[in-house]
Amino acid sequence: MKKKEKRAGRQAFGLKLSTRIWRHREYYLFLLPAVVYVAIFCYAPMYGLQIAFKDYKVSLGVSGSPWVGMRNFTDFFRGYYFRNLIRNTLVLSLYSLIVGFPVPIFVALILNELKPKFKKVTQTVLYAPHFISTVVIIGMITIFFSPSMGVVNTLLNGLGMDSIYFMGNPKYFRHLYVWSGVWQGMGWGAIIYLAALAGVDPGLHEAAAIDGASRMKRIFHINIPCIMPTIIIMLILQVGRIASVGYEKVYLMQNELNMEVAEVISTYVYKRGLINNNYSFSTAVGLFNNVVNVILVLIANQISKKCSDTSLF
Repeated sequence: MKKKEKRAGRQAFGLKLSTRIWRHREYYLFLLPAVVYVAIFCYAPMYGLQIAFKDYKVSLGVSGSPWVGMRNFTDFFRGYYFRNLIRNTLVLSLYSLIVGFPVPIFVALILNELKPKFKKVTQTVLYAPHFISTVVIIGMITIFFSPSMGVVNTLLNGLGMDSIYFMGNPKYFRHLYVWSGVWQGMGWGAIIYLAALAGVDPGLHEAAAIDGASRMKRIFHINIPCIMPTIIIMLILQVGRIASVGYEKVYLMQNELNMEVAEVISTYVYKRGLINNNYSFSTAVGLFNNVVNVILVLIANQISKKCSDTSLF
């Protein structure tokens, strides 16, 4: 009797689901391209994750390559560069998070208070660096900080100081990487916060102004609390990328003099995987990196859920 009831319940649920889908078919039709995109470019490549547990040979293919279990992971964990790679990656990521995350919020709060005409011009100026390619950014950094003809060293020489080879000095590498990234991304990163600020009820500001609240007080007591859920969600997503540092910019800034602080997981994977054709090892390192990111997202989401009413899921 219970089996029949369960079967009837499943059939009723399936009927209701199909009815809902047909009733809202236009929305599902709009959603279909995104689902297809994610399925093809995100889920289909997961088939290749088994390479991390194999000694992959191109001639043998994925299924024909011999199984080696956790050997690629243990080789990475016991490797000479493991601690240095983890340290460099975490330092760069945390530095970028601590410095780069609040800046777009401040930019959005400032832009929100500007007059419309001046606001449009300022937004255009701040958004423009986002569209500059990484190669051009590195070229600009190299020219500006050149020890012979760079603007920065020219100013230092004018002040009676010696020239500094910024790109070759390890102690300047992280500062150049992080602050150039902040300059390039602060305008674009402020867009989502400006969208959140656009949803703030103007009546709150009018009531606060009538009560004598200054502009700064309205920002701290109205704007920031209203966009706090957006800030928390963006912070959780940023925490999920702590173990990942894009290799392009780091790789282009690397040289023999700053390699001790410039070698991160992503550049190491690129060199071992693509340059040295060690696909199994690089896949294992990439899988480890992604697992760490997922764990960090889950932890950050759980903390956010306990401390506030905002969370990803």
